[in-house]
Amino acid sequence: MKIIITTHSQTIQNTKKICTGHLNGELSEQGIKDANSLGLKFKNKKITVVYSSDLERAKDTAKEILKYYPTLKLKTDKRIRERFFGKLQGKPFPKDLDWKNLPADIETEADMQVRADEFINELKNKHSEETVLIVCHDGIKASLISAIVNKPVLWQDVTKTAVHEFEIK
Repeated sequence: MKIIITTHSQTIQNTKKICTGHLNGELSEQGIKDANSLGLKFKNKKITVVYSSDLERAKDTAKEILKYYPTLKLKTDKRIRERFFGKLQGKPFPKDLDWKNLPADIETEADMQVRADEFINELKNKHSEETVLIVCHDGIKASLISAIVNKPVLWQDVTKTAVHEFEIK
């Protein structure tokens, strides 16, 4: 099995430093161009399955990529959503936000890891001989990678816009 992970492209909310979390965001003009570029980058890969978060910004990114895979259907899964940010959602990120002591209404890394572990284990069972593309969000990406490599991966250690590829045997 091969797993390719990427994140949604730039949103209008990203450009305004708005915390989106579980809210839908809208791709910016640059985000649409970047998503199309991802499609071009992937077009020669033998991708057989595409999963996206069920949030619009990830689905819209995946749809741009799928233009190069007209026979594939997009599968969505809420387990690969961004972190739930509670009362911060829809507001500008506080400049003084302490990521090590987050407010109680924000989803914990442990809870995100549970979501990621369940999702990756399901992929391994359903798509063991396939190449799976996952379009997700920055916050959940580290948890997904951690589930794949079976060791802790810090969010800060994962390049924001990188594409991560894994071969699982």
